[in-house]
Amino acid sequence: MSTIPSVKKLNQTVVNRIAAGEVIQRPANAVKELLENSIDAGSTRIEILVKEGGLKLLQIQDNGHGIRKEDMDIVCERFTTSKLASFSDLSSIATHGFRGEALASISHVAHVTITTKTNSSPCAYRALYADGKLVPAKPGQSPDPKPCAGNNGTQITAEDLFFNTPSRLKALKSPSNEYNRILDIVTRYAVHNSGISFTCIKQGAKSSDIQTSMDASRIDTIRRLYGAVASELLPIEKSFDDLGFKANGLISNANYNMKSMTLLLFINHRAVESSAIKRAIQTVYASLLPKDAHPFIYLSLEIDPKNVDVNVHPTKNEVHFLDQDRIINTLIDAFQTALEDANHSRTFYVQTTLPGASGPSEQDEEDKQVTGNKPVGNKPVAEYRYVRTDSTATTLDAFLKKPSNDDMDVDMDEGRVHVNLGSIHTLRKAIAKEENQDDTFALIQHEQNIYMVNYNVASEELFYQVIMGQFQNMGKIELNPTSIKELILIAITLEEAKGNLPNDIKSPDDIAESISELIISKRDMLKEYFSLEITDQGNLIVLPMVIRDYVPCMDKLPLLFLRLGTEVDWETEIGCFDSLSRELAMFYSLDAPLNKSNKDEYRWKVQHLVFPAFKTHFAAPIKLKPYVTQVANLTDLYKIFERC
Repeated sequence: MSTIPSVKKLNQTVVNRIAAGEVIQRPANAVKELLENSIDAGSTRIEILVKEGGLKLLQIQDNGHGIRKEDMDIVCERFTTSKLASFSDLSSIATHGFRGEALASISHVAHVTITTKTNSSPCAYRALYADGKLVPAKPGQSPDPKPCAGNNGTQITAEDLFFNTPSRLKALKSPSNEYNRILDIVTRYAVHNSGISFTCIKQGAKSSDIQTSMDASRIDTIRRLYGAVASELLPIEKSFDDLGFKANGLISNANYNMKSMTLLLFINHRAVESSAIKRAIQTVYASLLPKDAHPFIYLSLEIDPKNVDVNVHPTKNEVHFLDQDRIINTLIDAFQTALEDANHSRTFYVQTTLPGASGPSEQDEEDKQVTGNKPVGNKPVAEYRYVRTDSTATTLDAFLKKPSNDDMDVDMDEGRVHVNLGSIHTLRKAIAKEENQDDTFALIQHEQNIYMVNYNVASEELFYQVIMGQFQNMGKIELNPTSIKELILIAITLEEAKGNLPNDIKSPDDIAESISELIISKRDMLKEYFSLEITDQGNLIVLPMVIRDYVPCMDKLPLLFLRLGTEVDWETEIGCFDSLSRELAMFYSLDAPLNKSNKDEYRWKVQHLVFPAFKTHFAAPIKLKPYVTQVANLTDLYKIFERC
């Protein structure tokens, strides 16, 4: 006799974990949910710290409005939110997170710690959560939020993600793959939210993988995160009142293509996917790009919230909206208009053969077979013949050679007279001595332009930005113990010899003692935030490693500690961090060595350590404009040679 099983109500913990598995499918989902909460909180700075692809550690820190202490006991319970009061509110929702499931879901599959401070609160509060509830840090203790030190905003830490759902853990891919998914999410929101600074770094890494500036424009952010495509983008900005939506974005022109399509799609400021929009865009570009080539698209749609159903997918990755077909067709018309209007600027790599000119050379025929570049007309041309695009190819300084005295003495041809007059040699040496010895300029190629840059000045700004980005996460350069008082005395002696000190100052020993005592009193802060370690006895033992393997010129070390005592604002937090970082940046900046025997080592540092950091960590401020001079433009040169 068969037994019909009875229907039973699932345990609430099981229910919650099932729901959590729908909302948080992988670490990147958790990052997206927490990022959106930080943006909703009015943050202007968001920092993400990741360990093992987010499975061991996910930490999101922002400077938003924070969470009130009285709300902390329910903040991780399901369906607790500050953004909905009734079901009808869903029809007008305009924020990112709204259902109150993100924190609850994460707390059911990870160990969660929240540290938060509001502007009106005298201190921050920290609390631990499990399964949506407050839990004590140790058995027997109270689970209530504890007061602690902290800045305005919220820090959420999720550790051991999916520790209690091993099947989900096994289904995930490698930590590196999961980390790449996190980087993709952060990159998308960094592009869309150009007024917010985003940082994403692996725990223990010396440099961040994503770092954007709050002051950077969207184009600047795209250039920083995606590279050269930023110079090939066309703006889209349209309003369609009859359909109740606005569109703005940046789309690549017909000059640019990539192996796979990049589509950064936002609807009402939420990153979403839409296969229908993606297919329509691919159709537009199919007639413009070579086979298997794809465009770069950033597209933001603002649709009347009452026409959008945001609640159709647990991860909010998909949305449904009214008049989808009409909106897509209108959107595609805008794409086609922008691409057609840009036709006049399309770049062609070759010109028509002039009458009487010879046919293609053997080398040209080889290029057809070897380069595989896209054809223009009937002839493919190697890109390196148009512009140098590979930074590993011959560098620009290979084309520069300063004549030496030996070069001046060598017979250039049989008819040239060899001069042995001592007076002429003396005059030639005088010319050489008067030559600009400031070895702080470099030629830099950006797309079709060549610039001369004072990299001494630029490197100071670079190191400041890296120090800000790596704040509290810098590496270490270990030193033999060196008395900071002795360093300060050396600096005072040098400055006095230059006449840079007033005549009525007290004794150098008293000054050095006073400054060293001040710095020693700040040793804990210097170690925690700047990896600068000083012993109780006042000996310097560790300097921060700002850029991997880069060791600054130690000749400037005495002046650094003198200026730490005279130039740093030790009274206010922001003033202290800013001025201290500026002084460190000045110390680490590139200065040509006084000893010529060290010049080769110096140039190697510039080329292989510092200049690569410019590519990944630098947002050029307007104040550097006087130190950058354009010296050539390939397009203009081509026009000149074309007329020759």
